Amino acid sequence: MNTRITLTAQGGAEALAGAFARTREFIAKCEAQFTRFQATSELSALNRAAGAWFNASPEMFELLCEAAALSQETCGLFNPAILGALENAGYDASMELVRAHTVGPRVPLAKTYAENFAELAFHDATRAVWLPPHTRIDLGGIAKGWIAERAARLLVQDTDVCAVNAGGDLFAIGVPRDTDAWEIEIEDPNDAAKTIALLRVPQGAVATSSITKRKWKQGAREQHHLIDPRTGLPAATDWLSVTVLAPHAAIAEVYAKALLIAGSSDAGFVAGAREDIEWLAVKRDGTLWGSERVKGDFYGTK
Repeated sequence: MNTRITLTAQGGAEALAGAFARTREFIAKCEAQFTRFQATSELSALNRAAGAWFNASPEMFELLCEAAALSQETCGLFNPAILGALENAGYDASMELVRAHTVGPRVPLAKTYAENFAELAFHDATRAVWLPPHTRIDLGGIAKGWIAERAARLLVQDTDVCAVNAGGDLFAIGVPRDTDAWEIEIEDPNDAAKTIALLRVPQGAVATSSITKRKWKQGAREQHHLIDPRTGLPAATDWLSVTVLAPHAAIAEVYAKALLIAGSSDAGFVAGAREDIEWLAVKRDGTLWGSERVKGDFYGTK
């Protein structure tokens, strides 16, 4: 999935060694299942099976059920069925490979099939999934959050306190000794070497989505990885990044993405779907926008 995953924990040395090993094994298994960059992955097999019933693993079935529910909840602003559009924008390999060569302009897609994701069907008794014909999905974002939370819940079985950060999607359980919260640095999207804000988070999920982290040149045009399902193109938004606090990592990831696509004009409508999230957005000029509740967790800037 081309993502760096960091494990943090407090506990006894012997217990930590075993816990880290088991958690790394779990993460490696999940990455092999959910990546779109390997033809042998379960996700690639699912995409090839579009139009027919597919027998999914327990992990894939659970993740797809959650993705379908959150797509409906966000009125389709979160939509995994944008793989064709993502590839057409030039993101057809891992990011280091995309940046290593010039991506040429491509003919706009006549149809993205993103709207087909609403027709995704499930058979609970057999864990079978039906992906509509011609539909291909990318689970990279929501899978990061899903993995982070489940890895943390696995890790904490043998530790006192832990957090797992999967490329900006973090899930924390408990708090470090001698403190009452985790201090989460929010990166300045205009300068990765700077921190634009600090959030104090007792535990739970934090996810950041940004249009400045994964970007590349396609001909003369600068592209980014955040596809607007309504247009099939990289989102035209007045925000550079959005950070969301939520009880679960997949929810935080999905709403960070949906709010970033929505931008300032529709953020209130999108965030209004849930009462259990807080959010902080960074505009292009560096000013901060946020929900009322996030102000209580806002710690300051560097």
